This record gives sequence, C-alpha cells and structure tokens, in this order.
Amino acid sequence: MIDIHTHILPGLDDGAANWNDALNMARAAVSEGITTIIATPHHANGTYTNAAVDVAEHTHAINEQLIAAGVPVTIRTGQEIRVHDGLLDAWYRRELLTLADSSYVLIEMPSSRIPKTMIELIHEFNVLNLKPIIAHPERNAEVTQHPERLAELIDAGAYAQMTTHSLLGGFGKRIEQHAWSLMKSGHIHIVSSDAHHVERRGFRMGEAYSFIERRMGEQWVNYFKSNAEAVIHDSPFHNQPPLASASEGAVRRFLSYFYKK
Repeated sequence: MIDIHTHILPGLDDGAANWNDALNMARAAVSEGITTIIATPHHANGTYTNAAVDVAEHTHAINEQLIAAGVPVTIRTGQEIRVHDGLLDAWYRRELLTLADSSYVLIEMPSSRIPKTMIELIHEFNVLNLKPIIAHPERNAEVTQHPERLAELIDAGAYAQMTTHSLLGGFGKRIEQHAWSLMKSGHIHIVSSDAHHVERRGFRMGEAYSFIERRMGEQWVNYFKSNAEAVIHDSPFHNQPPLASASEGAVRRFLSYFYKK
C-alpha cells in the first residue's frame, strides 16, 4: 500500500515529535503493509512553514535512518500546502513541493470554508500542468453543508482525498456520515491516513480499505489503491467504478451491520 498524506517527519509540525515517534510510525506502517509513505508536513497554514528545501533534507535523513534501522519503507517528499495569498508566487520561488516529484500537489483548504479563489487556483494549477488534490474535504464545514461545491471544484480539475479516520468515526459521527456520503457520490479519488502519531492518530489504512470493500465493493478498493500508485508513478488516475444502485447499497449496509458485530 501507498500512503500519500502523512506527518511522519520528526519535529516539523504537529506530527512526529522526534525520531522515536517517526520510527514507531514507520514500523506501524510496515505492519499494515504500507511500502511507500509520502511525507506531507504542514506548510503556510499560519502555524508551520516547511519550505521545499527543508522537507527534502529531512526526508533524505529519515530514509537513511530507516535503512540503518532495517525498516523496509520508503519516504517520499511532499507538503500539505494551505491555500493562501501568494501560493503561486511561492511555487515560482520553488518553495513548494509536489507529491513524490509527480505532477500531483496536495492542498488544504481552511476548515471553515472554501476560499473564493479556489476555482481560479485550480485553473492556474492546471495551466502549470499540476494536478491539485484537495486534502480531507469531508472536514470542511462548507463542503459538509454544500457537497455540490466540492463537485464544482472537481469539475474544475481538482481531485479529493479522504482520510481513513473520517471513514472510521475518528472525528465524530457527523463527519463519518458525511465522509461516506461523499464516497458514495463518487466525489473522492484517493484515500490516505493523514497519520500524525501511532497511538493518537495512526494509519488505519487496512481497516479503512476493509470497510470500503464491505460497503462499496472490492473494485473501489482497487480504484483507490491504483490512484495512490498513480501518484508515485505520475500517471493519470483511473476511471471510477460504477456507483452502487440504491438496492445494492442497501444490501451492502445490511451486510456491513453484521460485519461490525
């Protein structure tokens, strides 16, 4: 498995605090079957600033330490970039990173709203041959109230990434319900952990994929896994499987109830 959104680099943000935290996270990822992790420390969110050169240096260092410790997982570079004034200027100054040196870039909206400039920003990214992936839209208050506005961003050329903890109830029942609604509407293109810490906020990738298989079918698990691989290989995302009909969805919900027992 490939995880495209994590906070494993130690000491850069609110993720791993030190090398022990990072090592524990890496070992936990391996135990779940994760082979490649993209490190995406927060950048330009008002609290943390992690420019491209610093992320690259820390990523090189952690890979050396993981090899020395015998932990078979590879860390790739990335950022979780908050949408802010001057974002495109920062790109031209080479302060920003794509995911794993691909054309995909992970962007984060404020939790309370969709910035008015989002459509324009997505268009500008596309002009630069960049593919914006919106991080955890299910936790955005405006998307929660108006999911059609996320669809508008997707129509404009963006993709959307779901967090495993949202699907599994880690952020509360309301976000869990909204997350599954977005999934079943076909508005989500990739699943990742947004892992910060082994105990407080781990990966839970295998668990999330199991729930997706029960509720939506194996083809959707394959779809999300293939898209994660597409990021690493800088290839296009795959076509979505057909969405389940109302009757098929009811059967899956019925079976999922017994799986939870």
